[in-house]
Amino acid sequence: MIFDEYSIKSLVRPIPNFPKAGVTFRDITPLYQSPRAMRMVADSLIQRYVESPVTHIAAIDARGFLLGAVLAYELNKPLILVRKAGKLPADVISETYRSEYGDCVVQMHRDALKGGEQVLLLDDLIATGGTFLAAAGLVKQLGAKVYEAAAIIDLPDLGGSRKMQDADIPTYTLCAFGLDE
Repeated sequence: MIFDEYSIKSLVRPIPNFPKAGVTFRDITPLYQSPRAMRMVADSLIQRYVESPVTHIAAIDARGFLLGAVLAYELNKPLILVRKAGKLPADVISETYRSEYGDCVVQMHRDALKGGEQVLLLDDLIATGGTFLAAAGLVKQLGAKVYEAAAIIDLPDLGGSRKMQDADIPTYTLCAFGLDE
């Protein structure tokens, strides 16, 4: 299936002033309600990584889990969960970061990686980059390397993709929204 950026963008619902005043939340649930759009997104990412050296998929809580599970299955790679603090049951490592909503902590199981792996970080969007940078910090703590950070949407005006690139984390997104869109 040929990727159609316009179709994907038309299914991302803007929610003004959510979760707080001044923030426009980009809701991807309409995209997931369209089998055609979901297949287009998944197929595009699968094609990008099918012959890559990626060894693990690290999906970021919680919307990253939806696509992460599909990619891990289709690429036959282990799925690692990057979760908000207090959600993982075994021994964890943690990273604290500042998001557009305040201070946050993400965690990963300490035994998720052994060292030397090539990890694809996956979430629904790149905003300020804090969550991705914290997830990358977890991967690095365990001696692995971030191959790339991928998302459906980039919000480049918030500077996250630039921060990630400045931190030597390659990024890939399927579409972008400016603040005025």
